[in-house]
Amino acid sequence: MVMNALVAPRYGDPDVVELRAIAEPELGPREVVVEVRATTVNSGDARLRAARFPDGMAWLGRVMFGWSAPKRQVLGAELAGVVTAVGTKVSEYVAGDRVLAMTGMRMGAHAERCAVDVDHCVVPLPATVGFEEAVTLPFGGTTALTYLADRAALRSGERVLVIGASGAVGAACVQVARLLGAEVTGVCSGANAGLVRSLGAKHVVDYTRTDLGTLGDRWDVVIDTVGQANVKHLCGLAASRGRVGLVSAGLPQMLVGAWRNLSTRQRVLFGPAAESPANLSRLVGWLEEGSWRPVIDDRLPLARGAEAHARVDSMRKVGSLVLVPRD
Repeated sequence: MVMNALVAPRYGDPDVVELRAIAEPELGPREVVVEVRATTVNSGDARLRAARFPDGMAWLGRVMFGWSAPKRQVLGAELAGVVTAVGTKVSEYVAGDRVLAMTGMRMGAHAERCAVDVDHCVVPLPATVGFEEAVTLPFGGTTALTYLADRAALRSGERVLVIGASGAVGAACVQVARLLGAEVTGVCSGANAGLVRSLGAKHVVDYTRTDLGTLGDRWDVVIDTVGQANVKHLCGLAASRGRVGLVSAGLPQMLVGAWRNLSTRQRVLFGPAAESPANLSRLVGWLEEGSWRPVIDDRLPLARGAEAHARVDSMRKVGSLVLVPRD
């Protein structure tokens, strides 16, 4: 049996991505096969496709993901869909169940069907929640919860600055901070200011008009989702005992952050986000009750995957870019 999938046979520009017919995934004993109803192309997919690894980590990235070409040529790490088959040692799910999942380093979500490890990060999806809305949760939402709730231990009443507030991770950070009771300031372009306010930001800074270094205020938590700012400058925006989250840090930034953790009272947070079923379930709950707003930049069929990658590379994507394998 074959299926359609987006394949990245080599590293390169968006046009290396192509739609191919490939073999359906094999089913392991603790896996389920999911018919993918919605997935996304996010910044992680685009960076991997282009071998655009964080500063100082190019060699490690190629060792982990493939030296001359991606080891896993079907990218995509989040999906929503319907279980079609279950492994011999799976009792948690049956065929027909609706699920939301993250596939981690195995990837494979940019396809009509995907084998998912039920011990990794899979949660039930209520019938009242749409697939396309749900699939906007994992990448940005689990990152936001990891940094704000788990690592920064954000408390109600604290003040949060989110840099890159209109992207998938930034929009999620704004909403998580709001739901945890914080006062949020979002940094984005003026064109996206209305969106960021609608997600819960009390204040918005237009980075095209205002240099962040000129801001006289200080925040309890500063989250940089873009990864282009100087760590020292970011720490200058935080209170004396504030926390600074480096969502897209390279090795030099992490080394500076580790030194500041030893030499100042501030805490610099970095590292990959946890793909936690508990956090994913929490996000689904917020979406189901109506307190979370999905932000979808566009909805494209799988065959337009190269276009989706180009949109992500443009740095103008707002929220999540959803791919629908069967339009």
